[in-house]
Order: sequence, then structure tokens, then C-alpha cells
Amino acid sequence: MSVGFVMLCHTALDRAAQVARHWAERGCPVVIHVDRRVKKGAYRRMVRDLAGVGDIKFSQRHACEWGTWGLVSATQAAALLMLKQFPGVRHVYLASGSCLPLRPVEELVAYLNERPRTDFIESVTTEDVGWTIGGLNIERFTLRFPFSWRKQRRLFDAYVKLQRALRFKRRIPPGLVPHLGSQWWCLTRQTLSAILEDPERDSYDRYFQRVWIPDESYFQTLVRQVSANVESRSLTLSKFDFQGKPHIFYDDHLQLLRRSDCFVARKIWPQAEKLYRTFLADDAGGAVAAEPNPGKIDRLFAKAVERRTKGRAGLYMQSRFPNQNWENGMTAAPYSVFEGFAELFDNFDIWLGKVAGTRVHGHLFAPDRVAFAGGESVYNGALGDSAMLRDYNPRSFLVNLVWNTRGERQCFQFGPNDSQKVAPFLARDPNAQISVISGAWAVPLFHSNSNFSDIRKEAARLQKIEAEHLTVLRALNVKARVRIWTLAEFVENPMEPLQTIIDEISPRSSRRLTEAPRIADLTGFGQFLQNLRNQGMQPVLMGDFPAGDDPKPTTSRRGRPYLVK
Repeated sequence: MSVGFVMLCHTALDRAAQVARHWAERGCPVVIHVDRRVKKGAYRRMVRDLAGVGDIKFSQRHACEWGTWGLVSATQAAALLMLKQFPGVRHVYLASGSCLPLRPVEELVAYLNERPRTDFIESVTTEDVGWTIGGLNIERFTLRFPFSWRKQRRLFDAYVKLQRALRFKRRIPPGLVPHLGSQWWCLTRQTLSAILEDPERDSYDRYFQRVWIPDESYFQTLVRQVSANVESRSLTLSKFDFQGKPHIFYDDHLQLLRRSDCFVARKIWPQAEKLYRTFLADDAGGAVAAEPNPGKIDRLFAKAVERRTKGRAGLYMQSRFPNQNWENGMTAAPYSVFEGFAELFDNFDIWLGKVAGTRVHGHLFAPDRVAFAGGESVYNGALGDSAMLRDYNPRSFLVNLVWNTRGERQCFQFGPNDSQKVAPFLARDPNAQISVISGAWAVPLFHSNSNFSDIRKEAARLQKIEAEHLTVLRALNVKARVRIWTLAEFVENPMEPLQTIIDEISPRSSRRLTEAPRIADLTGFGQFLQNLRNQGMQPVLMGDFPAGDDPKPTTSRRGRPYLVK
């Protein structure tokens, strides 16, 4: 009878009773504290179920709300009962009702018998703590916390803010150095009795009643006053996520729990039938005795936290919302955006698909419908061609398209006639390769048979939209690969920029372009621009087109692309 267990229970009492029976039947006394907020019927049922099992006692009940003094009071009451009723106990092991033994009790007893004067409790100073969540380290001990963090969060935050503004600080009792650590410890009788029978206990208790989360600091601080041999670690496997919430273990964590070599683990899902059946079996022994080492599985938990907070590139997850810019990559793969190419070249999408070996969409953000490649009405991932559904969240539409077509480069057209809501997203996405022929939207207007007054109004509208779009693409925070040419620059020497674009889309291809796609007839385009000027509309995005009917290049230097980033 070298170790006794104190269990703090508030839910799943049937599982807690199962574990308590397991320990008691193997010679380890158990004192159970049941939260006073648990209904009397459930409490009485647990007492009745364990009535025939020896060495199990129930302590006085306290209300145990998270982060409050009630948890310490409950632990004190149960520990005092343990020391009084079971004088043969040398170590007292604090556990919860959701704990589960991972190794035979005999191994734990043998382990503690080899270390009869060692206290196992995580106990580190506030300066050395790196795992607290919420920004309260030393302030836990110097401020007052009369309000519940969970039930009165606004009052809690407001009172903390007020105390900071007033520069209020409580006096820490003389001789105490605040320490923090896991609530779950294993202390020797000598140390535990020294803490509970300390003549200064009343003053310590009054002080810690206003400390935030005292169950993680009361014993952790006072143990340094009385113990000469503290191992600052817990024998209980307890893992927390990046938000400070405990990981819950399920049936598929069986091998993971075995690998930790820890004696006890929490929190176990109450419905984990396989775990309870395996670890509470009579023949659970046979494992090689080893030092408890929860660090052996830390790598897996670190990966789980990374997957939860960072996720896979381009896959948006519930766990990262509503936090802005928590995405791991705005999209899942590189893609290409062409602005003005379909207007300048005949059948540009067909030509690009053959040269680059990929499917090329039309204007995905056209006002009437989504122009998927091949005229499809439904695309990968059940994305429909409804403009209304797309415009409800255009960013998510693009993200889903790229995610659902991983492994295939997506290319699509964009222009001032399209919905512009997605434009800032395109500019900030490092996966986007944006190629712009500014002013190319004027070519379809040039070939239209509309009234010139209507053409002038439409040209002014489109130029304004594209000018604002180009400002976005030229901003300092742009992360996309952006290339911008004026229409005049591109027409002078189309082969060089087209070759650059194709090389980026298919970097492994060594194919050299021998001819460009057929350019739309621009005879008279210069005069068309001059007519716009004469009508009071100043076309400035097309570049330097001669006013005559011949748009052929006058120099060769304009074929070089204007590289933004």
C-alpha cells in the first residue's frame, strides 16, 4: 500500500468508478471527490456501485468550477482524508475522473518504491513558463480575480483592465516564489502533510483564493517550501493544444498511449471502449518497464497542432476561422490569369491549351455565367457556372477551383468587364501569375458596330475599371507574379512575352514558339483611338498607337515586358 489515489470527478461517473475499482482491487486505496454540482442521484448511484469495494472513500463535496478555488479545496479535503484513513500510503497520486492507467499498478508501485522521497510535480517559475494561454503569468498572483472567467468573461476582463490601469498589485506572502505547473501530481506523504498542516496555511489559503487558476499554482508553489527532492514533471500524460485546451484520447490512440510509457493518461473519451477494455484488463502487464517519457509522442502532437493551425496549402478549415490570414497559402497550386489576351488574339484559349498542354477557361468571373473550359456547366468539385453562387464568395470559388484541380495548371481570362471583387485576392496570392495587356478591351469595341457615342461611354467605363485594377496590381504588398504590357508594346513584339509566359506555365518544356496566335485585325485602330480623343475621351492605357491605319511597330525596344514583381 505504498500509493493511494485521489480522484476528482464531475462527469462520466461510471467510467471513474470503473477506474477506481481497478486501483482498489489491486491494493491501492482511493479517495473520490465528486463535484457538488453533480446531481445527487448520480452521486448516490456511484456510491452504491462501489459500496462493496474495500479501501474506497468519498470526501466532502465542493463546487469545482474551472479556474477557481473550489478545485484546491476539493483536493485538500480528499488528500486529508487519504492521509487520515490510510496511514500506509507513502505517495498520493492526484488524478481526475477521466484518467486511465496505462501500465499495471505493480509497475507504478515499484517505480515509486525506488524513489520513496521524490515528489513528482511540475513546478516552474513564472519567468520560465512558456505554455500559459491568455497573457497572465505573474499577474495571476498580483491581481484579484473575483469573477468567473467562463461565466462572467466581460466582468473578468474589465476588472483586470481596471486593475492594470490603477496599477494595483497584491502583495505576495513573504518567502513565497510563485510557481506554475500541471494540476496532476504525485507527492509523498511527508510533503503533502507538511503543506496541509503548515501553521501558515490559513494565510496561504486566503491569498490563493484570489489567484487565477490556483489548482495550477497552489501545490506547485508550496511544494518548494517543504520538499527537498522535487522532480518537476508529472507522471500523468496530459497534452494541450495551442489554445490551452486538453487533447482528448480516443480508441485510435491506443498505440500512441502505449508508446508514451506513462503510468496514467487524461483526458480519455468516456466512449473509448477499446481503451478502457485494453488498459483495465487483468493481463494488461507484460510491457518492458521504462521511464515515463511523454516527449516521445510530442512530435505527433506538434504535427497535429500544425495541421490544425496551418493546415494544407490552399485548404481552408473551420479551425482557422474566423482568424484572418491564418491560411497556409491562399490557394493550393500555381495558376495563370490572362487579361486582354482573348481580346487581342483569335481563339487564344485553344492556342494556349495546345501549346501549354492544359485546359484554359474563359472569363471565370464574367457577369452572366462562369465560362469553364469546354463550355462545361459543372466543373471539378461540383462547381457550377452560376454567377450568383460564384459572386456570393468569389474568393472561395477560386480557392475551391484550384484545390479541386490540383495537379493541373488552371488558366483563365480576366478583364474590366468581369466582377472585380476577386482582384485584390489575386494580387496578394503568391500562386497567381498575372499577365496583362492593358487597353486590349478596346479591340472588341473597335470591331463592334455600335454607335460611337455608346462606344465612347463604354470605353471610358472600362478604362476607369482597368486603371483601378492596375493600381492594385502595382501596389507594394502585391505577392503575385505580375507582368503588364500596353497594347502597343505587345503588338510590336508578341513572341518574346508569349515565350516567357509559356516557360512559366511549363518550366520543364524546352519547346520554342515558332508562331504566335493570330492577332485580331487592327487596321484603322490608331484612327479609332484618335476618334475617341476627338470625342472627349482620352485613351491612355493602350500605349503609343500611330493615328494612321498602320499599327506596325516603329521600334523594337517595346517588346520587353514591364515587370512589376
